[in-house]
Amino acid sequence: MVPGRCYCVIAVGHNKAGNTEAALPALWRRLWCKLFGMGEDGGMSRFISVEELFAGRHFDKEIVVLCVRWYLSFKLSYRDLVSMMSESGISLAQTTILRWVQHYTPEFEKRWRRYARPVGGSWRMDETYIKVRGEWVYLYRAVDKAGKTVDFFLIRERDTNAAKAFLRKAMKGQRVPAKVTLDAYAASHRAVADLKDSGELPKRVVVRSSKYLNNLIEQDHRRIKQRLRPMLGLKRFEIADMVISGIERADKIKKGPFKIGKLGGRRAMPQEIWQAALAA
Repeated sequence: MVPGRCYCVIAVGHNKAGNTEAALPALWRRLWCKLFGMGEDGGMSRFISVEELFAGRHFDKEIVVLCVRWYLSFKLSYRDLVSMMSESGISLAQTTILRWVQHYTPEFEKRWRRYARPVGGSWRMDETYIKVRGEWVYLYRAVDKAGKTVDFFLIRERDTNAAKAFLRKAMKGQRVPAKVTLDAYAASHRAVADLKDSGELPKRVVVRSSKYLNNLIEQDHRRIKQRLRPMLGLKRFEIADMVISGIERADKIKKGPFKIGKLGGRRAMPQEIWQAALAA
């Protein structure tokens, strides 16, 4: 056994022919758990090394991280990134960067999550809409009174159940809000009331409806929609959810709700902070 790892132990027996492997279901024969230590929140507390993470790639990890970071952080398309890289003498295909974004965005998300700071207790919650495969879907989002992003939730419906699902996701791993500011949409107010009745949200939580206060989240929606515009449409719901997650994470890094003292501090360049976060 390797220290720091958790292995699944399965009791097995022999079949009539004495063949142990044949007695196991096919799924069990393929099952092998290799966990790297669990944190207090059930998340991964250790990660594979950076060398292993980028093993087998034809390009240096700095190029991969740079392309993914720029794509998530700036209003760039894959075609824009290909042109920018070609000016530096690096020949890339659009599909190559696409695969990098899809493969590494969830990994970057997990690694950055370790440095997240708690958000404030006064939330501004609202929903906007984007197109995925030519159909409108709804993006629920919330920020605190300082403008720091609380969470997001992409869903095909806009109703009470969608609002409750978003609030449950936002409260997971975050402090319970003391105030929630909503727009005039009745389904959101019903969702908060239902969560209070079920005990998932404390009765003391103040619910407000103020267009003035909600201007903060409405302005923040624009940043997401402006970033999505150069992508010329998202084709799959799962990919849209993953890309938006990366965009939100990149924007959180700009807003500053991360403990980056150990990653170089405020004076460090963005690429240095990203590299330190991945290597830590």
